[in-house]
Amino acid sequence: MYQLKGKIDSTNAHEFENAILAAKPSEIDASDLEYISSAGLRVLMKLKKAVSDVTVLNVSPEVYEILDITGFTSILNVQKAIREIDLTGKEIIAQGGNGTVYRLDDETIVKLYKPDYPMEKIERERRYAKAAFVSGIPSVIAYDTVRSGDSYGVMYEAINSDTLSHAMVSDPEHLDEYIGKYVAFVRKIHSTPIIGDEITPLKSFLRSRVSSADMLLFCEQSEVDVLLGIIDAMADGDTLAHGDLHPGNIMLQNGELMLIDMGEATRGTAIYDVANIYRDLISGPKTQPDVIRVSVGMEPEMALAVGRKFLMQYSGSQDEEQFERYLGMLGLVYAFAVVCFIPDIPMNREQFGAGIVQNLLRPVVLPNADTLKGILSR
Repeated sequence: MYQLKGKIDSTNAHEFENAILAAKPSEIDASDLEYISSAGLRVLMKLKKAVSDVTVLNVSPEVYEILDITGFTSILNVQKAIREIDLTGKEIIAQGGNGTVYRLDDETIVKLYKPDYPMEKIERERRYAKAAFVSGIPSVIAYDTVRSGDSYGVMYEAINSDTLSHAMVSDPEHLDEYIGKYVAFVRKIHSTPIIGDEITPLKSFLRSRVSSADMLLFCEQSEVDVLLGIIDAMADGDTLAHGDLHPGNIMLQNGELMLIDMGEATRGTAIYDVANIYRDLISGPKTQPDVIRVSVGMEPEMALAVGRKFLMQYSGSQDEEQFERYLGMLGLVYAFAVVCFIPDIPMNREQFGAGIVQNLLRPVVLPNADTLKGILSR
């Protein structure tokens, strides 16, 4: 990898040009670069013309600002140096299956992922968070990717914030008020179009999962074809399908709700997103109570009560019978979602994959394929 060091300005730009154009590197390490002037930037422009795909790694905040102001971050693939932080003794404000959220100081929080979590997904979450913010989604501002020990994460602005889950648990007298805010918040998310193409469409995301070779380890090709037919019938929604919209992933900041954790986000139909709320607040408290205690941040009984009140208000159900039908519809969509994620099972894939096929795909999803098409096409 080509190394840049010290300062590059008019006094050494000619020497820099001769050396870098002779090497024609596609990757440049800027960890020791202190400053670059317009003369140095003109050399990088010449390199870009000679080498179409140029990546500049480990850029300091000061140099990154120069590259950003001059537009070079849109010309070259520029990646900031990852900031090291110490989270020893810091307050844990939320935990989930993939990581832990810490309060770093009065103005920032950090979502730190498990050591084996892919960097590609961490960077995707940071980009998606920015795309959601620009689109008008009430969300916490994402700053940089950071590292603590063997783990990486994303730093967010979070002034005077708490999780909605913790607020509900610590202030039960105002639970109904919090649920009302929760309903209004989710409705806003599901009615705000996402600007640009940064966030992957839900249909494309699901199709890539279902079409993977791993699905055929458990399913027949004819069964995969039925799943693909359901995906094809889905509405092409342009709003955020967050995928993990439970109260533990929502910050209460100065009385307003703000979204965090964009790792599972896509653009697509709202009903798919609501089915994942059903997973965390209706199905999960009954089937995986210990997981819900950690991920949602409340006792299963309370999570179930919050889930039922939330979904009744969100759906506008007029009576218990209508509401139970609505829950049945969400349960069916949730079953379909679980089947689609067979390739993403992190451990004991053979055991869990076979169980999903036998307990969900064949007795639930396949016989109701036409019903699912009708639900997801709305």
